[in-house]
Amino acid sequence: MLDILAAAAHGAEEHAEPAAFGIAVLTPGFFVAMAMLVVFGIALWAGAPRIIAGVLDQRIAGIRKQLDEAAQLRAEAAALRDEYAAKAAAAEKDIGALHERAEQHAAEIVEKAKADAAAMIERHKALATEKIATAERDAIAELRARAATAAAAAAREIIAGQHGEAEDRKLADRIIADI
Repeated sequence: MLDILAAAAHGAEEHAEPAAFGIAVLTPGFFVAMAMLVVFGIALWAGAPRIIAGVLDQRIAGIRKQLDEAAQLRAEAAALRDEYAAKAAAAEKDIGALHERAEQHAAEIVEKAKADAAAMIERHKALATEKIATAERDAIAELRARAATAAAAAAREIIAGQHGEAEDRKLADRIIADI
């Protein structure tokens, strides 16, 4: 078997190519080439290049349409991005303004609370001062009433000790006559 392979490798015998009508040019390769030329001729006659160009033009048009749509979508997306960026910036400004207003409002509330507290303290001081003055007046009036009661009781005792029954009658008659 090795002998056969070695003989094939060293230049095997050449064999004759089949030819049509005994003409050496009419080999199977020639017929394949002629068939291809006929197919290409029929394709040219049928307008295959025009059909292929039309299909390719349609695909190119479709791709251009998709690219245009993509460019339009990209422009819309960029516009939306810019719009939302502007809205975000406006929201940041609004947040800053709200924060500033809240701080001002808080400061106003603190100032009002301080003023209200000071006014309440002054009212309580005035009320306490008035209560103290009222208590002093009540104490003085009570003291005067006790003094008057004590003086009346002392006067009664003194008068009772110095006056008798006859003098009381004269005094009562004089008071009745004056009425």
